Amino acid sequence: MNYTKTIQWIFDRLPIYQKIGLKSYKPGLERIQNFCSYLGNPQNYFKSIHVGGTNGKGSTVHMLSSILQEEKYKIGLFTSPHLVDFRERITYNGIFIEEDFIVDFINKNKKFIEEKKISFFEMNTALAFQYFKEKKVNIAIIEVGMGGRLDSTNLIIPEISVITNISLDHTETLGNNPFKIALEKAGIIKKNVTVIIGRKISKHIRLFFLKEALKKNAPIYFSIKSEKDFQYKMPFQANYQNLNRSIVLKIINILHHRKNIIISNESIKKGFKNVIKNTSFKGRWHILQKKRPKIICDIAHNEEGIYLINKQLKKESYDELHLILGFVKEKKVDQLLRYFPIESFYYFCQPNIDRKYSIHNLKKLVNKIFKNRKKINFFTSVKEAFLHAKNKANDNDLIFISGSTFVVSEILLDTSIL
Repeated sequence: MNYTKTIQWIFDRLPIYQKIGLKSYKPGLERIQNFCSYLGNPQNYFKSIHVGGTNGKGSTVHMLSSILQEEKYKIGLFTSPHLVDFRERITYNGIFIEEDFIVDFINKNKKFIEEKKISFFEMNTALAFQYFKEKKVNIAIIEVGMGGRLDSTNLIIPEISVITNISLDHTETLGNNPFKIALEKAGIIKKNVTVIIGRKISKHIRLFFLKEALKKNAPIYFSIKSEKDFQYKMPFQANYQNLNRSIVLKIINILHHRKNIIISNESIKKGFKNVIKNTSFKGRWHILQKKRPKIICDIAHNEEGIYLINKQLKKESYDELHLILGFVKEKKVDQLLRYFPIESFYYFCQPNIDRKYSIHNLKKLVNKIFKNRKKINFFTSVKEAFLHAKNKANDNDLIFISGSTFVVSEILLDTSIL
């Protein structure tokens, strides 16, 4: 198979959670353990840092990768989901995994994958481990897919485990309260392995993590935002990235002082400054057009994420706000909508996936919530919603696209409409 056919086979034979949801979700570590054993346990051939949490994982791992790349370490980065290109998920020093490597990996292991019913994410995780082994990376930065305890990435024994925060998301699989979610996230805490807890959390969750770390003799640190952090400039306009910067600085501090991994202050400064250039980071307060009108997208899709987005929108200057919003059906959309400015122009749409929150159901929900419907529009596609917003917006307005990774992905995939 060539690359195009290989990718088509992957998506056809290994249903992806991104698109169809729970029907593709296969919790548990037995299949990934068997697959990695079959491959010769590639995860044992490199040092790693394991990053979980509800929000901020993506920003954290990209900033960290950029800093370590500036120090000239060979860095592997495993993230999910992808926005435009499948290969975004696995990179080496900011460069996407080679097409030929993916083709060769699938051709060699296709029979095993099919016979053992390996899931999409399990395949992807094993592919990343094998790639990082063959690239002889100094450090692999591994982002948890979902939860932690039963996530495929939880095979690694990292140098540091990181839990960025705890808030409600994926409640259909992880539980519907913060303690259940914390229990799943705490699954990445390993015996004798340092763990960092980021962002402000309740004292009860904080105590829970302390107890879990004590059980495993894991040194535990809590990330605290400091005024000193602001000496490191980032190419982001969103204030919520300050929270992630503090976590990254805590990771760097422990790597430097406790793991004897040399990281200069100059590399830290350059790493933050060049994170987009070094890692092709996208989708988080991503400015697509600076003016006439300004256009921004963000993949925020849960309550905490949308709350932080709303805080950032309040700092923007514009005449009118045009919101292009679409969601997936697992989300409590009524709770998300309460964070957006009520007097905005709304362009509701549905992403082109099986998991979409259908425009029919969205219309029924929205009509119950909004009394003034003059500024509300509904569209069956993201592209149609965007083109209507762009046509309506004046030069001094702001167009903002959010609600789902998939809505943002469709915009980024079709740059001709910008």
